[in-house]
Amino acid sequence: MLKVQALELAYGAISAVRGVDLEVGAGELVAIIGANGAGKTTTLKGIAGAMAPSAGSILLDGEDITALPVHQRVGRGVSLVPEGRGVFSRLTVAENLDLGAYLRRDPAGVRADLERSYSLFPRLAERRTQLAGTLSGGEQQMLAIARALMARPRLLLLDEPSMGLAPLITGRIFATIRSVAAERVSILLVEQNARAALELASRAYVMDSGRITLSGEAADLLTSDRVRQAYLGE
Repeated sequence: MLKVQALELAYGAISAVRGVDLEVGAGELVAIIGANGAGKTTTLKGIAGAMAPSAGSILLDGEDITALPVHQRVGRGVSLVPEGRGVFSRLTVAENLDLGAYLRRDPAGVRADLERSYSLFPRLAERRTQLAGTLSGGEQQMLAIARALMARPRLLLLDEPSMGLAPLITGRIFATIRSVAAERVSILLVEQNARAALELASRAYVMDSGRITLSGEAADLLTSDRVRQAYLGE
């Protein structure tokens, strides 16, 4: 489904992503792990269209989307849940979810997906009239994921979904990600909790200093001495 080739991204004169190649198959959950500043978030921004690459290409189902703006990528099925959640704090939970479906023109489908979001995250249903800015961090993360799912994505980009969350809430978030993946939504996950990411994913990439330095089956990376020492604290 997704094929990234020789992707280069920079902040001014500072190169952040250097010649990255990666793929996500249809219905596949793939993780990117690495230290802070490795280029993981920047890679997701490039795929989502929030940053323009200086070189390389991004293909979605064989179509080159490298030059497409964000809203056109959303229309083609790419949704990003950004680091820090990015909810609209002065809008209600329901209004945030409505914005997730802004480009859709199928009211019945939108209503069905709204109910699906509330079934995935019952707490959001309880707080549907509450301002998003008054939610807890875990509830905001739930809202950010649900809002992205309202676009009915074929490729879901998740950036650090467990950041700053209590272990119990993190477990619920990961369970939801697993449930979404079971519905054959392709997922590219960037996650600081390397062990959890590798246990969730089928394949994974390791990033260091803007480059992919290691890749393979997630189960194999879990047993790699290099990965265990550098990212699993062993």
